[in-house]
Amino acid sequence: MNEALSRALLRARLSDEDVAARLQVDPKTVRRWLEGRVPYLRHRWALALLVGVDESDLWPQLPSARSRSGEVVAVYAHRDWVRSEMWVRLFSSAGRDVGVLADSGFLLAGDLAIPKTLAERARAGVRVRVCLPEATPPAAVGHGAGAGVGRSRVAGIRDALGSAELRLHRVRSYSSICYSDQELLVAQHIYGVSDGQSPILHLRGGADQEMIAAYLASFEQVWNSARPVD
Repeated sequence: MNEALSRALLRARLSDEDVAARLQVDPKTVRRWLEGRVPYLRHRWALALLVGVDESDLWPQLPSARSRSGEVVAVYAHRDWVRSEMWVRLFSSAGRDVGVLADSGFLLAGDLAIPKTLAERARAGVRVRVCLPEATPPAAVGHGAGAGVGRSRVAGIRDALGSAELRLHRVRSYSSICYSDQELLVAQHIYGVSDGQSPILHLRGGADQEMIAAYLASFEQVWNSARPVD
């Protein structure tokens, strides 16, 4: 049994089903983790963030050299700690592809520098895709404050983004994924925690890209099911 994981879930008031939903795995998989099976790297990181403890506290048997993937540049405790300049630098560095899967349009609402940068990258020939939640979609009930972007805001964002692609989704997203080529800033949504206080992973591509591949695959799934905004 993984007693450390069991205690961490109790402190966080999370059930097997809660963890399975947030990590998009089968509840049986979570129970196997509680019984002692070691999760894959991306799931270990997600679990550690979810319960707010270090990975080495949950799985002390793992070699310390492998406790952090080479993809991880930094971990920020709160999204509000990430300044606007970092988002602008991320997007402006793109040479091929930019993607934004945001929880409530937080990047595009109050800071004109970010949509301006996205529009500039689109004009330069970079593929820029922005995917936002539709206003009060049924699947987003309980997601958190501000889930969904209203029609008037969508129109304003559409104008600001220029030739960038914009879609609206109706899935319950557990992360806000923003990427530029092989560099990502990923905000983890935690039940009962405001979006601004959610932690952020800063990832960059390299030889070990397991986490990046998982987040990019998630982005593509949401994008493919989303509705285009003309």
